[in-house]
Amino acid sequence: MSVGLRGPTNLFGHPTDQLLAEVDLELSQWDSQPLKPASKISFGHFPLSFSASSQSGKTLKDIFLKHSLSAYVCGHLHSRFGKNLKRYHLSSHRFLSSQKFFQFNLNQNPSEGSKNCSFGAPPVQEFWEWEMGDWRKTRAMRILAIDRGHVSFADIDFKSGSKKTIILPTFPLDSRFMSTSSSHHEYECEHMLPSSYETVRALVFSVSPIVSVVAKIYDTRYENLDIVVDAPMTNLGDESSRGDLYAVPWNYKAFQDPSADRFWLQIEATDIMGRTTMTELRPFSVNGLHGKVSWTWKEFFVMGCQWEALYYPILWVSLYFLLLILLIPRAFLFFSRKQITYKNVLAAKGFISGVGLVLQELCNVPIAWFGFLGYLFYLILFPWFTGQVFTDGEDKGYMTYMGWAVKSSDNKSNHDYIGSPDVMVVVLPHLIFVVLPAILSSGALAAERVVHRGKFLSVSGKKKDDYSGLDQRSVRYDSRGNRRSKFHFGGHWIRLILLVLCLVICWKHFKNCRALMKAYEMNPLLHFPVYTLGIPLLLVYVIHKTKRN
Repeated sequence: MSVGLRGPTNLFGHPTDQLLAEVDLELSQWDSQPLKPASKISFGHFPLSFSASSQSGKTLKDIFLKHSLSAYVCGHLHSRFGKNLKRYHLSSHRFLSSQKFFQFNLNQNPSEGSKNCSFGAPPVQEFWEWEMGDWRKTRAMRILAIDRGHVSFADIDFKSGSKKTIILPTFPLDSRFMSTSSSHHEYECEHMLPSSYETVRALVFSVSPIVSVVAKIYDTRYENLDIVVDAPMTNLGDESSRGDLYAVPWNYKAFQDPSADRFWLQIEATDIMGRTTMTELRPFSVNGLHGKVSWTWKEFFVMGCQWEALYYPILWVSLYFLLLILLIPRAFLFFSRKQITYKNVLAAKGFISGVGLVLQELCNVPIAWFGFLGYLFYLILFPWFTGQVFTDGEDKGYMTYMGWAVKSSDNKSNHDYIGSPDVMVVVLPHLIFVVLPAILSSGALAAERVVHRGKFLSVSGKKKDDYSGLDQRSVRYDSRGNRRSKFHFGGHWIRLILLVLCLVICWKHFKNCRALMKAYEMNPLLHFPVYTLGIPLLLVYVIHKTKRN
């Protein structure tokens, strides 16, 4: 598209088939010389968890796996959801179908298979996805280095102050963020370049001349940091360069181990001013084993979930659930003579019976019940609202749960469902945080009135038919003449809490409507009256219908 979708329904990247073909062709050019393999790195804006498939169903992930990228560096989310927004992608037929929706660990474990060391064997299809921080808000910078085919990086945080010296170890690689399958395969089959394994190497950038650089390796076999290597490194670069490569020989075979985090590397540099800079300790594995890294729940939420694939399952589960909590109690009342009463709830003392009473009493307010059911069918069958779709502010369109429908340039046909699954940021919060609480709150108000009536009749000894004729004053006194009975006091506060909850739902709903009005230049009474007023009017009706006489 020549212009972009307006926010908030512009959450996803939408590569076209033409763009994917161009990326595929560009990467294929580097495969023409198999004897001189190239380290391929791609840069993009959207992480793959927020990238939609093309019209033919292809994705960027398919292209990147095909060409076994070293890394895909992206932005969009940056560091707002965590500092560990990284993900390892590996192609394997042994993965379960759930991998289409979720990746529970940062590292995908490669399947154990027979070793194929022939030169004609297909390469391992894998790549790393590295989200990076932004300079404008977090003052973060990433230095990426390629050293004889080994790709490494260092994230620098300038928010805490300027850095006089920056160190980037380039070999051995951090076992947590290395291409584990290909590295392990190359080491097992001895396809690696021996010269690339014979030294420990690091890039050093400094505003002042560097006096010494030292490589330190620690062994954690006995759960302590026991230093096993403490060796000075030699400058291999031009002394006039601001960034120099330092190296020190080592016996890499002495560091083979079945554990990926037994040995840890640290580089220490001292400049002419006497300032000492040390890197963080990082685990390494010369034989290509990967170290485990865990996501926080927020990092998993944005990186481990494939939201394009999840949108429709979450949508239909939500809609079916809302329909079921309306239809099942209605069917139960229609086909069964038994009803859930307040005494049944007291006898059962269970959460399920209480919910059943709430949903059953909503059915006894027929206008509200039919109103919620009709509102759900409206959301499924009709447009939600009409507004300015694109950033140029010219074309209008209408949004459904499937996306935006806008007129084509020739005004002869519709381009349906543009911006899917971007509309999930409007659709799912409305269903889960507005419609569902409104249904449950309405049922709770109806049930609270029934419970209050039952308590009053049990205390006062009056007949059921007498309750409707009682005025408010008679309810305020119990059989002993007290000013206010305990059950009335408790019931009063329960209803007050439910009324506050209804106000919160309306506040949340109108806040969302206000954001949509500003985003798409809409009038709530002209462009989305049902969406705007449906839930608040139903809540007002239920509050009025369940008030006490």
